[in-house]
Amino acid sequence: MSNNNENVAEVASKPKKIKRIGVLTSGGDSPGMNAAVRAVARTAIYYGIECVGIRRGWNGLINSDFMILNGDAVRHILARGGTILYTARSDEFMTVEGRKKAVATCKMLGLEGIVAIGGDGTFKGALELSRLGIPTVGVPATIDNDVGCTNYTIGFDTACNTAITCIDKLRDTMQSHERCSVVEVMGRHAGYLALYVGLAVGATAVLIPERELDFERDIVVPIQNARLAGATHFMIVVAEGAGSAIEIGEKIHEALGIGPRVTVLGHIQRGGSPTGRDRETATRMGYYAVKAFADGHPNCIIGTQEGSIKEIPIEEALAMKKHLQMYRYEILEAISATGSGH
Repeated sequence: MSNNNENVAEVASKPKKIKRIGVLTSGGDSPGMNAAVRAVARTAIYYGIECVGIRRGWNGLINSDFMILNGDAVRHILARGGTILYTARSDEFMTVEGRKKAVATCKMLGLEGIVAIGGDGTFKGALELSRLGIPTVGVPATIDNDVGCTNYTIGFDTACNTAITCIDKLRDTMQSHERCSVVEVMGRHAGYLALYVGLAVGATAVLIPERELDFERDIVVPIQNARLAGATHFMIVVAEGAGSAIEIGEKIHEALGIGPRVTVLGHIQRGGSPTGRDRETATRMGYYAVKAFADGHPNCIIGTQEGSIKEIPIEEALAMKKHLQMYRYEILEAISATGSGH
C-alpha cells in the first residue's frame, strides 16, 4: 500500500508536459537575438515541444501575428544580425485591455508559455503576462548591458566591437589632421558600452550618465595632460545619456581653441553579425529558457552570474539593480593621464 502512495506522490511531483510555447523579441534589437530564437526553437524540438514565433514583440501577441518555428525556419540564422521575428515596443500591451488580448491569443494558439527576449521593459511585460496565468521566461538581450539580474546581456560584445572598429577607422583620419574627435555611442541610461569602448580604444576621456559631468575635470584637464605628454589627437567617447556630443564639441572649441569633429555612431551599433561570445551566450540562454519550462519552473529570467547560467525568479530579477564598475573609470583616468593616446 505504501508503495502505491509513493508512486502517486512521484507522479504528482512531475512537471506538467508542455506541448507548445511561443517566443518573441521585444524592445531594441541586438546582435544575437536570432541565435537565441534558434536555440529556443531547436531545444523545444528536442524536448518534443512545438514552438511558435511571435512577430513584432508584444504587438504580435495582441494581433495574433505569428510563424511556426520548425527546424527549417531557424536554419542559417545563427550568424544573422537583427531578428527574424522583428521587434517593437507596444504601448497597447501596457494597458489592461491589451494584455487581455494577448492572453486570448495565447489561448487561441494553445501557447502554454512565452519566452521573451529583450531588456527590462520586455521583462516587465512578461511579469504582467505571468500574473494573468501565462508562464513566461525572459532572456536578456540589449546592447546596453544594463539588466540588473545578469552580468551579461546578448548583443553587448558585438556592439562594443562595432564601435571599436568604427573609432579605430575614424582615428586614422583624425590623426592625419591632428584633430579632436568626439564620438557618441549608445547608452541613454547606462555607460557600460561607452566605458568599455573608451578603454579599448585608448580614449582621452569618457563621459557616462552615472557620473555627473564636470567639464573642466572630465574634458579640459585630460586633453591638456595628453597634449603636454605629446599627443596631437584627442578622442572623447560620450554615452548618449551623458550629454549632447555636438554641444560638448562646441564647448571644447570655446575652452581650448581646437576644432573637434563630432561623430554619432547611432544605430550602426545594433547591426552586424554577432560575435562568438554573443552567439554562444545566446545559445546557452535559449536552451535554459526552454529547459525551465520542461523542468516545470518558469516565471524566471535566465541570467549569467560568475560565468554560470542562473534562473532568477522574475519579480526578484526586476528588483535587482546593476551598478557600473567604477574601477574601470579609475583605470581609464590613470592610463590617459600618463600617456599621449592609444
